[in-house]
Amino acid sequence: MAGRRLMLFTAAALAAGTRRGAAQVAEGAPPGLEEAHRRLAALPDTISYLLQVDDPRGAWGGGIAAERPLFVGSAFKTFVLAAYLRGVEAGRLSLDEQLAIDDGVRSLSSPVSHHLTGTMPARSVLEAMIAHSDNTATDAAMRKVGAGVVRALVEEAGLRQTRIPTSTRRLFSWLAGAPAGTDLDWSGMQAMVAGRTPITPRAAVNDGESILSSAADLVAWYRRALTGGFFTRPETLTEFKRIQAMADAMSMIAPADTAAYGKGGSIEWDGFNCLCAAGQIVVRGVPATFCFTRNWNGPPESVAPATAALLAASRGMLEAVRQRIG
Repeated sequence: MAGRRLMLFTAAALAAGTRRGAAQVAEGAPPGLEEAHRRLAALPDTISYLLQVDDPRGAWGGGIAAERPLFVGSAFKTFVLAAYLRGVEAGRLSLDEQLAIDDGVRSLSSPVSHHLTGTMPARSVLEAMIAHSDNTATDAAMRKVGAGVVRALVEEAGLRQTRIPTSTRRLFSWLAGAPAGTDLDWSGMQAMVAGRTPITPRAAVNDGESILSSAADLVAWYRRALTGGFFTRPETLTEFKRIQAMADAMSMIAPADTAAYGKGGSIEWDGFNCLCAAGQIVVRGVPATFCFTRNWNGPPESVAPATAALLAASRGMLEAVRQRIG
């Protein structure tokens, strides 16, 4: 791709200390949390995180610039999942319905469906979207539920710092320089990857097609969504949690043998990189909701060490939660 890689994968007391540029660990937080916080604060890039532990003995947590909107990649797919399940609740959609998987929705970075042509049950499409961050599955689900419906849910949730793309393929088309509203279709995606079409790259963070959110927004979303705040039936919440528990990012940062629900996201584009992991772990019935996001500029060789550093600090923070509660 002409030297460029593009991969899309995959609280009141705290708020005063986690505004743009501020950093805080709540009083009474365990030493392990303080150490992980220092490691995050020392990273030489744009960092935002928020951790809120709703312990009935007293809430605690920490954060850095939690209200700062950053690129979060596939972390937005949680909204698609919830919007689809709400459509099932309303009788407009079905988890058993067959959704088309073809060149009409085929997108880059689709480890499950890249070579598939035919149909898949909607339930399997949603699982592929979350468990493997399959972008073709994402676009198939978004085509069915409607990007406008997903955006309406984001607005209903009050997530003022959150923006989602019309589809992953529209995002890729826009980043490659296509006019607003253009879908370069699957042949165009292939030509981009092969370097057969001119690319006039746009910044990943932009005013057109992008994927932005803040740690505060994503923590607020998961605290409400995982208690059923957006659903009317208990079985819908069960399905939402079942699928969110499949996200591979959760196994990278959650303590062993700990229930975890969420979604990760990343991108590498024209020297810009992103890594995000957002969701919730539950330790002895106590939920700890989190979002860790890192945006940075650097060559491909910067990705592995930058990713390892963020994951290590995130794991350390969640392990401190487990030890404090457990």
